[in-house]
Amino acid sequence: MLQAVRVVDYPLGKSASDPSMIVDKNTGAIFLFFNYMNLNIEKDVYYLYVMKSTDNGKTWSKPLDITAQITKPEWHTDFKFITSVRGTQTSTGKLIHTLVNLEKGLFLFGSEDHGETWYFIDTPIKPADESKFLELADGTWMVNSRVPELGFRYIHTSSDEGKTWVSEPNSPLTEPNCNASFIRYTAVKNGYDKNRLLFANANDKADRKNMSIKISYDEGKTWITGKTIYPESAAYPSMTILSNGDIGLFFEKDDYQKNVFTRVTLDWLTDGKDKYAPPITKD
Repeated sequence: MLQAVRVVDYPLGKSASDPSMIVDKNTGAIFLFFNYMNLNIEKDVYYLYVMKSTDNGKTWSKPLDITAQITKPEWHTDFKFITSVRGTQTSTGKLIHTLVNLEKGLFLFGSEDHGETWYFIDTPIKPADESKFLELADGTWMVNSRVPELGFRYIHTSSDEGKTWVSEPNSPLTEPNCNASFIRYTAVKNGYDKNRLLFANANDKADRKNMSIKISYDEGKTWITGKTIYPESAAYPSMTILSNGDIGLFFEKDDYQKNVFTRVTLDWLTDGKDKYAPPITKD
């Protein structure tokens, strides 16, 4: 039976917000990031923290302040934050995540030593607010971004691990200026039959409602219509892939009054046109 574990609990005047995670598949460690503020000392100044669990979330290390590792000193009073939901591990083992500086753009940060230290990639990505990162089948890095007041997402790609970026609007990914979830479902190089990406968000240009999941078979170039999961008020989704291939979705609904989890199948999402098949392993 699942049981909630309280990871941090600050008194009134201190806050921990926008939690996100990365699982290091090489070591099994889970990294939990959040944005910390002490309003009693420095109002509106965020510090960026990380915690680590090596027992599947049962216990956690003390919060570590990595602000100096992944931002610049001159950003101290800038409105900056690590984006919520999740980061990603690349095929080479790097841990990569996104952070926003509202004035200067979106940036990536990462670790090459399994979370012992973190580094900052000083290349601003614009236009972008809260964003999600993943690696495409050919090694290209892709960032899927929320952009205020447009009504649709932006896609940014890099072929040199974040040194330079190509940015393009993606109008088929409708949104009302809200965070989204963007993950890989399957990859041919991992033994699956197809490359598949998943995108979940409040699929509406004006309002945070109509939580939906779409699927792409061409590494994000095009998307099938997908399905509505919840038509009413909904926001801030987080997807994961369960051991049997089901798609797990956690999101806020009914004007942020409830946090709910549901699971759907690939078969249901595609009206039976596509079915999950376990990866083929080589002897």
